[in-house]
Amino acid sequence: MTVTMDLNADLGESFGPWRMGDDESLLGIVTSANLACGFHAGDPQTMIRTAAMARDAGVSIGAHISYADLRGFGRRPMPVTHDELHADVVYQLGAALGVTASVAVELTHAKPHGALYNVIATDRNQARTVARAIASVRPGLPVYGLAGSVFLDEARAAGLVPVPEAFADRAYETDGTLRPRSLVGAVLTDPDEIAARVVRLARRGEILAHEGSPIALAARTVCVHGETAHATAIARAIRSALEAAGVDLRAIEH
Repeated sequence: MTVTMDLNADLGESFGPWRMGDDESLLGIVTSANLACGFHAGDPQTMIRTAAMARDAGVSIGAHISYADLRGFGRRPMPVTHDELHADVVYQLGAALGVTASVAVELTHAKPHGALYNVIATDRNQARTVARAIASVRPGLPVYGLAGSVFLDEARAAGLVPVPEAFADRAYETDGTLRPRSLVGAVLTDPDEIAARVVRLARRGEILAHEGSPIALAARTVCVHGETAHATAIARAIRSALEAAGVDLRAIEH
């Protein structure tokens, strides 16, 4: 049986004259891109430019939604009300839909970012708010979330298509959660090590925890963070290793 995997990256995170990541190179490697919507990174011109590059590269485009935390790059949990979070998600999806329409492509998915992503992995109330907000704008949209998280349950209940995700360049704890960035070893940097982890994930449905034990993990997409050092080398090593292992790389169908 052919194994398929989507390879995604968080892109469009530059802001004005300040540049983050090598989006153009990554778009030649990945199969889908998560487009920053201005709340943790990005700006209108960056969004349009990145969406156009993704279109030309044949890469699917999703909305990368976040807490309103530009200064903290969306990596700080924010004390938001239900109504605030609902409105923030709707606003960001609206921006992404306008940008993709302007370059004549369809928005294919949504993915929470940073602290929001981690909070809704276990906080059912916020997970339900995010899922229902997305469904109110685009019913049936595929949404990426941490494999095994409550967000994927709430997405399914809201009529969305849950897509379990794993992270190529992040360490895992034994309970399947991501190792906090404040701890040593949370971010992986060796392209060959990372590529081997992703092949194991795709072929065996497991990934090694930080302390070395295997964790069962069923994922349909795997993420490379576009802002990390050597992101392009990491993504290229992953793609090459997956192809050599007979894994079919393709974007999530919607």
